[in-house]
Amino acid sequence: MARVTLVEVFNHRITQKYLQRSGIHHAVTVAENALKLAVEENVSPDLAAKSALLHDMGHYEWYRDGKWDYAEYRKHDIHAIKGAERAHKLLIRLGEDRLVAKEVSLAVLLHTDSYLPFELNEKRTDLQEVVAEADALDEQPGGKHHYKEMDPSEAVKLLHVLDTKIEDHKL
Repeated sequence: MARVTLVEVFNHRITQKYLQRSGIHHAVTVAENALKLAVEENVSPDLAAKSALLHDMGHYEWYRDGKWDYAEYRKHDIHAIKGAERAHKLLIRLGEDRLVAKEVSLAVLLHTDSYLPFELNEKRTDLQEVVAEADALDEQPGGKHHYKEMDPSEAVKLLHVLDTKIEDHKL
């Protein structure tokens, strides 16, 4: 079975729909961070980069009185749950290996514990920890990291570079 590339994942209409909400710049930056961390931690760069690219695809917008209400969003946030399901369904549609789709989905689910009544300290797998750390490296107060802009064509170029690094790492 051929590896589903980051570019293929990014170009899918479902990914395009949801990354517009959470921020293409953030998704690509976290994928870059995850690839570097994965190599350092001896974790699959492919799984780490895919998980990182899709980690926030469960985000949604929470408006109150016509204005974005970040505090209210955080109070009701379940984006990791929604994102895990969307990521799994997307990868299966793209023909990804079922075990890869499952591992990516779990890493998306557990990249944050903001929706849980407990912390995930020392409960994550190495892959899940890499994705959580990669995300934390790009976070900014008030969710500002979700509003950095990146043209989709630039994202494709950067993801192509990551795909090449992933392939080179397999050799």
